[in-house]
Amino acid sequence: PHNGVLFMANHGTTGLFVIGAVFLTVTGAEALTADMGHFGVQPIRTGWLFIVFPALALNYLGQGAFALNALEEAARRGTEFTNQDWFFLMAPGAARIPLVLLATCATVIASQAVITGAYSLTRQAIQLGLLPRLKISQTSATDAGQIYLPAINNFLLAGVLILVLGFGSSSAMAAAYGISVSGTMVVTTCLGFLVVRRTWGWSLPLTLGVIIPLLLLDIFFFGANILRVYEGGWAPLIIALGVATLIATWVRGRKLLLSIDQSQSIELDELARMLRARPPERVPGMAIFLSSDMEAAPSALLHNLKHNKILHERNLALTINTVDSPTVSPAKRLDMTNIDENFTRAVLSYGFMESPDIPRDLAFALRQGDNKLEPMQTSYFIGRSTLRPSKHSGMPFWQDLLFIFLYRNASDPTDFFRIPANRVVELGSQTTI
Repeated sequence: PHNGVLFMANHGTTGLFVIGAVFLTVTGAEALTADMGHFGVQPIRTGWLFIVFPALALNYLGQGAFALNALEEAARRGTEFTNQDWFFLMAPGAARIPLVLLATCATVIASQAVITGAYSLTRQAIQLGLLPRLKISQTSATDAGQIYLPAINNFLLAGVLILVLGFGSSSAMAAAYGISVSGTMVVTTCLGFLVVRRTWGWSLPLTLGVIIPLLLLDIFFFGANILRVYEGGWAPLIIALGVATLIATWVRGRKLLLSIDQSQSIELDELARMLRARPPERVPGMAIFLSSDMEAAPSALLHNLKHNKILHERNLALTINTVDSPTVSPAKRLDMTNIDENFTRAVLSYGFMESPDIPRDLAFALRQGDNKLEPMQTSYFIGRSTLRPSKHSGMPFWQDLLFIFLYRNASDPTDFFRIPANRVVELGSQTTI
């Protein structure tokens, strides 16, 4: 890139603005990777190397040659050079309408890829505990990655309408495109450092030697685009700040709620010893108590003993765990530990790209032996708290209100975990955060 370096060296700040505009040539190409989780690495690489990259290179070089020819023609005639839509002007007049239709179809396809990517990222964030549970619909019986999230779809619809009405044209959103993509590249490179260092096990000098040049290039492009914040680049920054606030509030609120529950609970092993000494009334069937803490007795179990004063023949304290891999093999999904003849501690593990289905996976794992799951003899107990904000403890009051809003509007765990609604018992209490 000899000419590009000379241009930057001779034009200073103006060159940065130009680089920010030139960077828009890569916006849209990154949408190719949005379906990485659905099609895998090899199809994306093949599509990029043999179709997308050659087509983009020919197209942009052709537009540049066409624009230079127009510039020379304007200079020869002594007229002013005006920038035009070179992409469509290059096509013969009879082919322009079909080309517009083709470009529209390409826009729809690229939009679908980004929408599907938003669904996948949201599900992964939910599985990792970064966002509240949302309703997830499986749209394919054969492809686990084909999902639909109504809430995210509605959010995207509202966001697109606001941006289209606010900016009016794609040209007016050029700065927003640039900051979005270059900012994503900076973040991705930083995350790439963690992958190369921790997952691949590279040495620190080798990791820095590879990552730092890439990061400097990304920061250079981001710096060139950040100069255009006032032109519309503020839009992705505000959206990113809003999403970060939601994630930070949810994570902090969950930790606060968990600490409150732990301070009011007892260990499951200790409860089992107490019940052996003074056994309550027993009823037939199996009770599954969902809990986020593997060691503590589930709150629903404590409420059931306190108010109903009964204990089922078999009791399973179940915790859902999300691992750092995309999927978990069915053979390794369930881990069970017998506490005594009354209680069993169990952990169901899922990858961050999987949707939980507790009845299906428990039935698969417990298909043999004394612990065989009988759907009509099984009850699911879920603890649910009613939250009240407090100005004198926990998070700031505004963050309390935001967390309570997210908590109340989270998807029903019955739907999220695919539990039959007629087999669920919810027990809870009021908690001040």
